Amino acid sequence: MSNGKIPVIIDCDPGIDDAVALALAFGCGKLDVLGVTTVAGNTTGENTHRNARKFLSFIGADVEVARGADKPILRPLVTAPQVHGETGLGGLGEPGDEDPDASGRSAFDLITDTLLNHPEKVTLVPVGPLTNLAIALLAKPEIKRKIEKIVLMGGAALEGNRTPAAEFNIYVDPEAARIVFESGVPITMIGLDVTHKALIYPDEIEALRRFGRIGRTVAELMDFYGNHYRKRFEGNPIHDALAVAAVFEPDIVSTRHLSVCVETSAEFTLGRTVVDFRGVTGREPNCHVALGVDRERFIELIFNAVKYLEQMAQ
Repeated sequence: MSNGKIPVIIDCDPGIDDAVALALAFGCGKLDVLGVTTVAGNTTGENTHRNARKFLSFIGADVEVARGADKPILRPLVTAPQVHGETGLGGLGEPGDEDPDASGRSAFDLITDTLLNHPEKVTLVPVGPLTNLAIALLAKPEIKRKIEKIVLMGGAALEGNRTPAAEFNIYVDPEAARIVFESGVPITMIGLDVTHKALIYPDEIEALRRFGRIGRTVAELMDFYGNHYRKRFEGNPIHDALAVAAVFEPDIVSTRHLSVCVETSAEFTLGRTVVDFRGVTGREPNCHVALGVDRERFIELIFNAVKYLEQMAQ
């Protein structure tokens, strides 16, 4: 960390919680974001790429944004318009708004070139389906030596959300997830076991609304998100932002080092991250599985990041 910040690449599929994750990444003051790559997931590849560029421009972040895979490795794309809206950012990313320039590189090139040429090891923070990372690891396995670790949002040790067994990001591209989990690179899995505890409550959303235009926009995104999540929770999970927080404040989550396998063929458990708590498989642990979270500290980090971004914009 030559400049005192942790070098990272963020791979995302904006997505409402992806937008909050990006705000935290650029507002925390702890990360050196070397690039942002996008992947199809919460919405189409075209939408996620546009949404990332729009939101990063909105918060004043100057970073290269490269478009990645428009579909999973082997399967048709599954999206989540019921959660994130048809465009992926509720009403924030409607066509006709300012559309910042795209990168001249693909996500594959940004990821592999950055890893191979950066003087330090880099932490990868994928918060969508793992398609881009899997392709990079298969095509250029030499990048593994330049990856500090992967801190991903995805999976679950207990219940799923896309199906009873599977979390959405892993379910969308289970083959990619298996490649990543079997890569030998150190992994921290920020799954539903902790993100469903990392809730922002209505009074906290109202407090965010008072933090200028960025706070208002984040609050509006949370309002839209709440249309889906308030049917089950008292607040909104902010899944992807917790993975970002766990990069620069790793003790915000408690973890166990366990063996995790990804199911790619079963009828009822496709996309399941099978966590071996008792060591019955005899497999070596390959993943730090997050199981507990300091919710209040996490929400404070988001508030501080939004305040910082708002100050910088003035």
